[in-house]
Order: sequence, then C-alpha cells, then structure tokens
Amino acid sequence: MGTQQKDVKVPESEAKQCLLADKHVNFIASYGKTNNEYEYCITEYLRMSGIYWGLTAVDLLHSLDRMDRHEVLEFVKSCQHPCGGFGAAPRHDPHLLYTLSAIQILTLYDAVAEVDTKKCIEFVAKLQQPDGSFFGDKWGEVDTRFSFCAVACLSLLGQLDAVNIEKSIEFILSCMNFDGGFGSQPGSESHAGQIYCCVGALAVVGALYHVDADTLGWWLCERQLPSGGLNGRPEKLPDVCYSWWVLASLKIIDRIHWIDKVGHVFVLLAHE
Repeated sequence: MGTQQKDVKVPESEAKQCLLADKHVNFIASYGKTNNEYEYCITEYLRMSGIYWGLTAVDLLHSLDRMDRHEVLEFVKSCQHPCGGFGAAPRHDPHLLYTLSAIQILTLYDAVAEVDTKKCIEFVAKLQQPDGSFFGDKWGEVDTRFSFCAVACLSLLGQLDAVNIEKSIEFILSCMNFDGGFGSQPGSESHAGQIYCCVGALAVVGALYHVDADTLGWWLCERQLPSGGLNGRPEKLPDVCYSWWVLASLKIIDRIHWIDKVGHVFVLLAHE
C-alpha cells in the first residue's frame, strides 16, 4: 500500500481572485521602520537577503521608488568586509549567500561601482575548492547553493573567468541523481531548492545541455499536489516558496507548460 499523499485543503470559493499588489508594497515598504520589534531583531541573520527579496518584489510591482535607495545602499556598503565578502548585517561574518544578495541589490540599483568589486571577486574565487565546489565561508560548508551564489555573483560582475568553470560544472553534475534532480552534495536526495540552484548555475555558465530536461521536468511536475500547491520533496506538504523553486526551474529547462496553472489559487490563498 502506498504512503498517503500529504496536502492541504484549498476551498477555491474562498480564494482571492487577484493579487493585492498595493498591500504587498505597503507591507514591504513599512518593514523595518520600527527596528526594535521582535520579528525584525530575530531575522538579522538574513537581513541582506531579506532586503533583496523585498526590493525584487516591489520592483516587479513597479514600485521600487517607494524604497529609500540611499538607505539601502548605505546598509549594503556597511556590510562589506576587508576581504571583499558581505555579511547578512553589520558585524556578521562574510558569506557567499549574502555576498550574492548584496551584488544583486547593487545591480538592481545600478550601483555596483559603490563597493570594492575587485576584493569581492577575490573573496568568491578563494572559496572554490579543488573539486570545483565552493565553501560558503571560511568555515568550510559545501553546498550546491554556494555554487550558484558564486557563479551568479561573478556573472553579474562580469568576471566568470575568475574561477575554474569546468570544475564547477563537474561538481554540480556529480550532485545529479537518477531521478534527474540535484542534491546539496553528491549522494544527497533531490530537492527543489537545490535543483533551482544547480540548473540556474548551469544556465549561467552555458552548460544546461548536461541536464536531462524531460526526466527532471517530470520530477518537478510531480511536486504539484491536488491543492495546486507544490512541495520541495516527495511526501512533504506544499509551501509557497516551492512555487518559486519549482516553477523557476521548469522555466529554465523550458518545461513550464507541463505544470497545471491551477497552482495560482494556492498562492493567492497564502496572501492576506
């Protein structure tokens, strides 16, 4: 007997039929205005990425002018270390995750020249290992997320040749599984978030042809549940974040038309 499928009940009659764009913009623009709130304080460890996510959302909603450009850029610059990397917030260690977010923010504002890009490139390049993988920081964790962060960051800075691209491709491919997906390291189970990072990295460096798009596309489409929502792995509940990881991956491999668009109902129900 098969394992019972995990899902949530979505009463379509209660689903909002449109995105509450203005409310989203107001929510993001007001976030952090009172920086002594509990939720603001406990999310300091991912502040740089949070700012990038927020800015991207309001930019997609054509409201980037609602954000304080000067304040944002001053924050980003305050997070760069002498080594060139960026931390999540001032006094936080530099890490590839937040270095990419910082460069993405600067790119969004066409302000990359306001930081030391040469040192930033050196920081990223020094984290590549002999097998092509990347440490996230000096402490040595290896994860395919960091491979994506490294090549995406260097691509935005126009310096992909600062690292060994062929070795980075080899490492990513070593993390490919029989189901077409990718894990965080060789032998790790396939996960939608890791798949996005791997196919994204391969796309950036022009090596997407290594991916079995049909097999991977099938695995990704199986992440959609009857509710329309998507999970990140088999037997997990749906989560809005996987709507991004799965759909973006399908778009990269040109299989977005394989998914049932009813999933937008699940996303709309998740917003207030």
